[in-house]
Amino acid sequence: MVLRRVAIGVAAAVMVLALVLTISVTTVVRQSFPQRDGSIDVRGLTASVSVLRDDRGVPQVYADNVDDLFMAQGYVHAQDRFFEMDLRRHITAGRLSELVGEDDKALQADKVIRTLGWRRVAEQELPLLSAEARRYLQDYAKGVNAYLAGRSPSDVAVEYTILDLGQPSLRIEPWTPVDSLAWLKAMAWELKGNFDDEVTRGRLAATLPIPRINQLYPAYPYAKRAPVLAAPGAGQSASGRADVKLADVGPSSLTRTASASSALALAQQALDAVPALLGRGDGVGSNAWVVAGSHTSTGKPLLANDPHLAPSIPGIWYPMGLHCRTVGPACPFDVAGFTFSGFPGVVVGHNARVAWGVTNLASDVTDLYLERVVGDRVEVDGQYEPVTTRRETIAVRGGADVTITVRSTRHGPIVSDVLANVADAGREVLAGGEQGPVADEVALAWTALTPGRTAQAVFALNTATDWASFQVAAELFDVPAQNLVYADVDGTIGYQAPGHVPLRQGFDGRWPVAGWLSRYDWKGAVPFAALPNRTNPADGILVSANQPVTASQQPFLTTDWDYGYRAQRIRDLLQRKDGAKVSLADMSAIQRDTRNGMAPTLVPRLLKIKLTRDAFTAEAQALLRGWDYTQPPDSAAAAYYNSVWRNLLRLGFDDELGEDLAADGGGRWFEVVTQLIERPRDAWWDNRATAGLVETRDEILRQALVAARIELTTSLGKDPARWQWGRLHRLTLRHPVLGSGGVPAPVRRLVNRGPWQLGSGSASVDANAWTASVGFQIDKMPSMRMVVDLADLDRSRWVIPAGVSGHPLDEHYDDQIQRWVSGGSNPWPFSPTAVRSATEDELRLEPGA
Repeated sequence: MVLRRVAIGVAAAVMVLALVLTISVTTVVRQSFPQRDGSIDVRGLTASVSVLRDDRGVPQVYADNVDDLFMAQGYVHAQDRFFEMDLRRHITAGRLSELVGEDDKALQADKVIRTLGWRRVAEQELPLLSAEARRYLQDYAKGVNAYLAGRSPSDVAVEYTILDLGQPSLRIEPWTPVDSLAWLKAMAWELKGNFDDEVTRGRLAATLPIPRINQLYPAYPYAKRAPVLAAPGAGQSASGRADVKLADVGPSSLTRTASASSALALAQQALDAVPALLGRGDGVGSNAWVVAGSHTSTGKPLLANDPHLAPSIPGIWYPMGLHCRTVGPACPFDVAGFTFSGFPGVVVGHNARVAWGVTNLASDVTDLYLERVVGDRVEVDGQYEPVTTRRETIAVRGGADVTITVRSTRHGPIVSDVLANVADAGREVLAGGEQGPVADEVALAWTALTPGRTAQAVFALNTATDWASFQVAAELFDVPAQNLVYADVDGTIGYQAPGHVPLRQGFDGRWPVAGWLSRYDWKGAVPFAALPNRTNPADGILVSANQPVTASQQPFLTTDWDYGYRAQRIRDLLQRKDGAKVSLADMSAIQRDTRNGMAPTLVPRLLKIKLTRDAFTAEAQALLRGWDYTQPPDSAAAAYYNSVWRNLLRLGFDDELGEDLAADGGGRWFEVVTQLIERPRDAWWDNRATAGLVETRDEILRQALVAARIELTTSLGKDPARWQWGRLHRLTLRHPVLGSGGVPAPVRRLVNRGPWQLGSGSASVDANAWTASVGFQIDKMPSMRMVVDLADLDRSRWVIPAGVSGHPLDEHYDDQIQRWVSGGSNPWPFSPTAVRSATEDELRLEPGA
């Protein structure tokens, strides 16, 4: 992650900082703590606002009108999390170098984001929003700026004090509505679907036959793992339409030259330079499900949600309640849930009538176009049109400005430009079956570069009162496209797929395509009315965990789905054979399920490997006999199995994929290996690194068993019975700027938390994911957990890792961590009576002169 590699000062500054922290750390850090009780005069408010906080510091805001409500939300967000907001603002504007100073990684991130133009698009979105939505954004900005007024950077956050050492002093700019909108581009970027898979397939096509690449992307097994809309039920059905076979034309347009492969590699490197604010790759997903009241112990629906994102401190979510004292047309908000600091409203949660959860739809909203560029022109159907250009100047704190030229085609920005200019454009080679200039530049088409109204959708979701108004809100949800799971107090449950999904003709978006042929251009977007939705299915269950929505290809959303291990496990646990009703506790228990979905397939095969002459390895192999496939942190079997899995992937695949495309070990690889298990002499089993030998399945499995035994003996000790999965599988919450890199140890200890030994793993319901090619450490996790009880909203539960505060040493910086680690949750009061009963601190924001 770019931010974690940012060095922040010279040796002299480090020494000064260490001295400051040693002598006066409490004074320096506490200087920025927020006031949580008493009263504060706030210029711009029209009436008194109450901010009631419980024992975890979670705020519930009560106001007489919407302007004061959103102004107070901005004020409270800034109290607790302004540095996080400011960091996001700098990143999404391509101004990270302005904040952290001279650093190659920060500058590279700025170049990429300027090329993509996130903030430019956000500026274009603001006038498209309703007057009401613009008003809420402006109110929120007023609240943030009211908090900042009269405060120096060191009064706002200790991070500014640290960053100022040895560098020019920082200046905090006023907050604007566009700052809030730009954050939606970061969300859309990291939840954009199959971009990484498309790049990988394109790069592999230069060295591997297409059928072998396709083995690494198997078809979804609908017969074994159900899609979201598993069977027709009451409400609109999205299945039953005739499937359309999409032409697999991508590979035919790929040039097999080193130039095209290099351009795709440059595109990948450039786009990987964007800081991972939410997380990337396998493991970035979510679970959301809802059970109808006919199947619950409460008689009303129960809804659960836990998005899986990258770990950080402070965490990605900020729990909060927003309440109009008198709810009506003039002030319609009475909502609580999870917010993003820097953005008004509630993103996931419930109001007095409706609850909703989200998972990433992962629809294919990007395409890579290989472009034939000659000078300042780009080929289109044998003709040439101008390449558009603009200049961007990046300010570098303490250094010289850097100016870049951004080039774009009709498809989008040329992302292969960012790292290097291609010197051999115009060279004559065979490309796409035709003689002409080599396709050695890559442009990115992405739906989020078209201005949309997602911000307006958030406010509409917050005030929805039934399924019909919920769908009206969902239609505004352009990007990132999300699965929306729904329940209401009347007993209706539902699912809706929203989002701007491109229409393609003659290709399916799996491969980079020929930009010089207009037939590969997008043909508009899927109409909202055609997107899948359903209410009240016959079985009373809707489960959305990033698996396919339907078995139909109409409308076409993507081929690169999650492979459904989490989704099917949730469905299996809900569909009880004993007929017992599902309780609130059951919903929480399912969120903590650690079963490994691949183990039942792989373990029997591993146990058949004969190790009669290797008692050392056989001693570890014996751990797998009788294992129930669950992965608690104290499990020796889970430790050994996961090490075997990691070594199996290394031995079987990485010899041909290479280091930067190595197998990550997530759900897709579960399905790849499941199919190859039945083909013991498939070419993928052969390790090309062993010259003169041709390995088969059983030999690779044997080698993996041996390598894992050696690996764990080295790291955990000689006695397998004493191994524990959690000793390998650890979570550390790191500050995004000060948590690593060139930051001195006293600062890292101040801002980081952990490590903790955790169980579970990739593609399990409790998705503490890890990347096999990197190591066992957790790099994606449930970023929050919530369960909503529509029979009694005050019985609902919620929890986040870390805490609501962004201030190190604040009591609420990390006061939810242990509850989250143990799989517990906190009470979620909603009614005025319950909120008042739970109140520990009350702050009154009063109109100020």
